[in-house]
Amino acid sequence: MPRLLIVDDDDGIRTTLEEALGQEGFEVACAADGRQAIQQIDASQRQGSASFDLVLLDLMLPGVGGLDVCRHLRCSDPHTPILMVSARDTETDRVLGLELGADDYLVKPFGLRELVARCRALLRRSQQTIERFPVGQIIHHGDLSLYPDEFRVTREGEKVNLSPKEYRLVEFFMQNPGRVWSRNQLIDQVWGTDYVVDTKTVDVHIRWLREKLEVNPSAPEHILTVRGFGYRFG
Repeated sequence: MPRLLIVDDDDGIRTTLEEALGQEGFEVACAADGRQAIQQIDASQRQGSASFDLVLLDLMLPGVGGLDVCRHLRCSDPHTPILMVSARDTETDRVLGLELGADDYLVKPFGLRELVARCRALLRRSQQTIERFPVGQIIHHGDLSLYPDEFRVTREGEKVNLSPKEYRLVEFFMQNPGRVWSRNQLIDQVWGTDYVVDTKTVDVHIRWLREKLEVNPSAPEHILTVRGFGYRFG
Protein backbone atom coordinates (compact mmCIF):
# COMPACT_ATOMS: atom_id res chain seq x y z
CA MET A 1 0.00 0.00 0.00
CA PRO A 2 1.68 3.28 -1.11
CA ARG A 3 2.26 5.81 1.69
CA LEU A 4 1.25 9.35 0.77
CA LEU A 5 1.77 12.59 2.68
CA ILE A 6 -0.78 15.36 2.07
CA VAL A 7 0.48 18.86 2.96
CA ASP A 8 -2.27 21.49 2.86
CA ASP A 9 -3.35 24.18 5.32
CA ASP A 10 -7.04 23.97 4.29
CA ASP A 11 -8.78 21.57 6.71
CA GLY A 12 -11.61 20.83 4.27
CA ILE A 13 -9.31 20.02 1.34
CA ARG A 14 -7.06 17.92 3.57
CA THR A 15 -9.97 15.87 4.91
CA THR A 16 -11.51 15.39 1.47
CA LEU A 17 -8.24 14.24 -0.07
CA GLU A 18 -7.44 11.97 2.85
CA GLU A 19 -10.79 10.19 2.52
CA ALA A 20 -10.72 10.00 -1.29
CA LEU A 21 -7.15 8.75 -1.55
CA GLY A 22 -7.69 6.33 1.31
CA GLN A 23 -10.57 4.78 -0.64
CA GLU A 24 -8.21 4.43 -3.62
CA GLY A 25 -5.85 2.25 -1.63
CA PHE A 26 -3.34 4.79 -0.31
CA GLU A 27 -2.10 4.92 3.25
CA VAL A 28 -2.44 8.64 3.97
CA ALA A 29 -0.76 10.95 6.47
CA CYS A 30 -1.44 14.68 6.68
CA ALA A 31 0.34 17.88 7.65
CA ALA A 32 -1.31 21.28 8.07
CA ASP A 33 1.78 23.40 7.39
CA GLY A 34 5.33 23.24 6.15
CA ARG A 35 6.92 22.76 9.55
CA GLN A 36 4.74 19.73 10.30
CA ALA A 37 5.51 18.35 6.85
CA ILE A 38 9.27 18.58 7.38
CA GLN A 39 8.95 16.93 10.79
CA GLN A 40 6.96 14.03 9.33
CA ILE A 41 9.31 13.65 6.35
CA ASP A 42 12.37 13.58 8.62
CA ALA A 43 10.71 11.10 10.96
CA SER A 44 9.70 8.82 8.07
CA GLN A 45 13.25 8.85 6.68
CA ARG A 46 14.64 7.85 10.06
CA GLN A 47 12.21 4.90 10.09
CA GLY A 48 13.44 3.77 6.67
CA SER A 49 10.90 1.19 5.58
CA ALA A 50 8.04 3.51 6.59
CA SER A 51 9.18 6.43 4.40
CA PHE A 52 6.67 8.13 2.10
CA ASP A 53 6.21 6.95 -1.48
CA LEU A 54 4.66 10.24 -2.65
CA VAL A 55 4.21 13.77 -1.30
CA LEU A 56 1.20 15.89 -2.29
CA LEU A 57 2.39 19.41 -1.52
CA ASP A 58 0.45 22.68 -1.50
CA LEU A 59 2.57 25.57 -2.70
CA MET A 60 1.08 28.29 -0.48
CA LEU A 61 1.53 27.31 3.16
CA PRO A 62 1.76 29.48 6.29
CA GLY A 63 5.21 29.87 7.82
CA VAL A 64 7.45 27.40 5.99
CA GLY A 65 6.19 27.49 2.39
CA GLY A 66 5.74 24.67 -0.09
CA LEU A 67 8.89 25.59 -2.00
CA ASP A 68 10.93 25.35 1.19
CA VAL A 69 9.45 21.93 1.94
CA CYS A 70 10.28 20.86 -1.60
CA ARG A 71 13.90 22.04 -1.20
CA HIS A 72 14.21 20.26 2.14
CA LEU A 73 12.94 16.97 0.77
CA ARG A 74 15.12 17.13 -2.32
CA CYS A 75 18.25 17.79 -0.25
CA SER A 76 17.75 14.57 1.69
CA ASP A 77 15.79 12.44 -0.79
CA PRO A 78 16.08 12.92 -4.56
CA HIS A 79 13.72 10.10 -5.49
CA THR A 80 10.38 10.46 -3.67
CA PRO A 81 7.89 11.93 -6.17
CA ILE A 82 6.44 15.34 -5.32
CA LEU A 83 3.09 16.45 -6.76
CA MET A 84 2.80 20.18 -6.16
CA VAL A 85 -0.70 21.69 -6.06
CA SER A 86 -1.55 25.38 -6.09
CA ALA A 87 -4.16 27.93 -7.09
CA ARG A 88 -1.31 29.84 -8.75
CA ASP A 89 -1.19 28.82 -12.38
CA THR A 90 1.30 31.16 -14.02
CA GLU A 91 4.11 29.67 -16.08
CA THR A 92 6.64 31.20 -13.66
CA ASP A 93 5.09 29.36 -10.70
CA ARG A 94 5.03 26.07 -12.58
CA VAL A 95 8.62 26.37 -13.79
CA LEU A 96 9.90 27.39 -10.35
CA GLY A 97 8.19 24.42 -8.68
CA LEU A 98 9.54 21.99 -11.27
CA GLU A 99 13.04 23.43 -11.15
CA LEU A 100 13.15 23.02 -7.38
CA GLY A 101 12.41 19.33 -7.75
CA ALA A 102 8.65 18.82 -8.03
CA ASP A 103 7.76 16.00 -10.42
CA ASP A 104 4.32 17.30 -11.36
CA TYR A 105 2.23 20.44 -10.86
CA LEU A 106 -1.56 20.48 -10.54
CA VAL A 107 -3.63 23.67 -10.47
CA LYS A 108 -6.53 24.08 -8.03
CA PRO A 109 -9.40 23.39 -8.36
CA PHE A 110 -8.85 19.90 -9.74
CA GLY A 111 -10.93 16.75 -10.09
CA LEU A 112 -10.28 13.80 -7.80
CA ARG A 113 -10.05 11.41 -10.75
CA GLU A 114 -7.27 13.50 -12.30
CA LEU A 115 -5.46 13.71 -8.96
CA VAL A 116 -5.58 9.93 -8.46
CA ALA A 117 -4.40 9.35 -12.04
CA ARG A 118 -1.44 11.69 -11.57
CA CYS A 119 -0.51 10.08 -8.25
CA ARG A 120 -0.52 6.63 -9.82
CA ALA A 121 1.47 7.84 -12.82
CA LEU A 122 4.15 9.32 -10.55
CA LEU A 123 4.35 6.11 -8.53
CA ARG A 124 4.74 4.06 -11.73
CA ARG A 125 7.48 6.36 -12.98
CA SER A 126 9.25 6.18 -9.63
CA GLN A 127 9.13 2.38 -9.65
CA GLN A 128 10.47 2.26 -13.20
CA THR A 129 13.42 4.42 -12.14
CA ILE A 130 14.17 2.06 -9.27
CA GLU A 131 13.99 -0.93 -11.63
CA ARG A 132 16.27 0.72 -14.21
CA PHE A 133 18.97 1.32 -11.66
CA PRO A 134 19.81 -1.58 -9.35
CA VAL A 135 21.02 -0.55 -5.91
CA GLY A 136 24.65 0.51 -6.04
CA GLN A 137 24.84 0.83 -9.82
CA ILE A 138 27.14 3.54 -11.19
CA ILE A 139 27.06 4.66 -14.84
CA HIS A 140 30.31 5.91 -16.40
CA HIS A 141 30.78 7.83 -19.62
CA GLY A 142 34.19 9.34 -20.28
CA ASP A 143 35.04 11.64 -17.39
CA LEU A 144 31.43 11.62 -16.11
CA SER A 145 29.95 9.27 -13.51
CA LEU A 146 26.28 9.04 -12.51
CA TYR A 147 25.30 7.74 -9.06
CA PRO A 148 21.50 7.12 -9.20
CA ASP A 149 21.25 6.10 -5.54
CA GLU A 150 22.73 9.43 -4.51
CA PHE A 151 21.19 11.66 -7.18
CA ARG A 152 24.75 12.74 -7.97
CA VAL A 153 26.99 13.34 -10.99
CA THR A 154 30.76 13.75 -10.91
CA ARG A 155 33.28 14.95 -13.50
CA GLU A 156 36.78 13.62 -13.05
CA GLY A 157 35.78 12.60 -9.54
CA GLU A 158 34.50 16.05 -8.53
CA LYS A 159 30.82 16.54 -7.74
CA VAL A 160 28.87 18.64 -10.24
CA ASN A 161 26.16 20.83 -8.68
CA LEU A 162 23.00 20.27 -10.74
CA SER A 163 19.41 21.37 -10.35
CA PRO A 164 16.83 18.53 -10.26
CA LYS A 165 15.91 19.04 -13.92
CA GLU A 166 19.55 19.25 -14.99
CA TYR A 167 20.20 15.99 -13.19
CA ARG A 168 17.23 14.29 -14.86
CA LEU A 169 18.46 15.44 -18.25
CA VAL A 170 21.92 13.99 -17.60
CA GLU A 171 20.38 10.78 -16.24
CA PHE A 172 18.21 10.42 -19.33
CA PHE A 173 21.09 11.12 -21.71
CA MET A 174 23.39 8.65 -19.97
CA GLN A 175 20.68 6.00 -20.13
CA ASN A 176 20.38 6.54 -23.87
CA PRO A 177 23.81 7.36 -25.31
CA GLY A 178 24.16 7.80 -29.05
CA ARG A 179 20.49 8.37 -29.81
CA VAL A 180 19.27 11.70 -31.19
CA TRP A 181 16.41 13.29 -29.23
CA SER A 182 14.27 16.19 -30.41
CA ARG A 183 13.49 19.01 -28.01
CA ASN A 184 9.86 17.88 -27.76
CA GLN A 185 10.95 14.32 -26.96
CA LEU A 186 13.20 15.61 -24.19
CA ILE A 187 10.33 17.65 -22.79
CA ASP A 188 8.11 14.54 -22.73
CA GLN A 189 10.78 12.40 -21.10
CA VAL A 190 12.16 14.87 -18.55
CA TRP A 191 9.43 17.43 -17.85
CA GLY A 192 6.50 15.12 -18.64
CA THR A 193 3.76 15.07 -21.25
CA ASP A 194 1.42 17.19 -19.11
CA TYR A 195 3.59 20.29 -19.23
CA VAL A 196 3.40 23.08 -21.75
CA VAL A 197 7.11 23.91 -21.86
CA ASP A 198 8.67 26.06 -24.56
CA THR A 199 11.39 24.24 -26.49
CA LYS A 200 13.70 27.14 -25.64
CA THR A 201 13.62 25.82 -22.06
CA VAL A 202 15.46 22.72 -23.30
CA ASP A 203 18.09 24.83 -25.04
CA VAL A 204 18.66 26.87 -21.88
CA HIS A 205 19.12 23.73 -19.77
CA ILE A 206 21.50 22.25 -22.34
CA ARG A 207 23.57 25.42 -22.24
CA TRP A 208 23.71 25.29 -18.43
CA LEU A 209 24.70 21.63 -18.52
CA ARG A 210 27.48 22.24 -21.00
CA GLU A 211 28.90 24.95 -18.75
CA LYS A 212 29.01 22.43 -15.89
CA LEU A 213 29.97 19.21 -17.70
CA GLU A 214 32.15 20.20 -20.63
CA VAL A 215 35.81 21.14 -20.55
CA ASN A 216 35.07 23.58 -23.38
CA PRO A 217 31.31 24.41 -23.50
CA SER A 218 31.67 25.99 -26.94
CA ALA A 219 33.08 22.71 -28.30
CA PRO A 220 31.14 20.08 -26.34
CA GLU A 221 32.21 16.45 -26.21
CA HIS A 222 29.25 15.01 -24.29
CA ILE A 223 26.03 16.81 -25.28
CA LEU A 224 26.15 17.33 -29.02
CA THR A 225 23.82 19.37 -31.20
CA VAL A 226 22.42 17.55 -34.24
CA ARG A 227 21.41 20.44 -36.44
CA GLY A 228 17.78 20.32 -37.52
CA PHE A 229 16.96 17.43 -35.15
CA GLY A 230 17.96 18.02 -31.55
CA TYR A 231 20.61 16.68 -29.21
CA ARG A 232 22.67 13.54 -28.75
CA PHE A 233 24.75 12.35 -25.83
CA GLY A 234 27.97 11.18 -27.44
